[in-house]
Amino acid sequence: MEAILANTIIAIGIMLGLAFLGLGIGVGILGSRVAEAVGRNPETKSEVVHSVMTLMVVMAVFLLFLFAFVFLLLYFNPLLT
Repeated sequence: MEAILANTIIAIGIMLGLAFLGLGIGVGILGSRVAEAVGRNPETKSEVVHSVMTLMVVMAVFLLFLFAFVFLLLYFNPLLT
């Protein structure tokens, strides 16, 4: 039973670490592309920023779904009987 809990916590740590790593890399690449796009065509700044904020909200919602899944694994672990 302790081994199952330990493996579950390790898996949760790996999931959260990879999610935040991927999110950080994605936001960095997205920010650089936005700066490049606004630098080339400053008139479209509001449209570009609006679409980027929409993408950021979608990424935040997926991150919240990950947290919900993590808490389900912690408190309602299907492997423990």
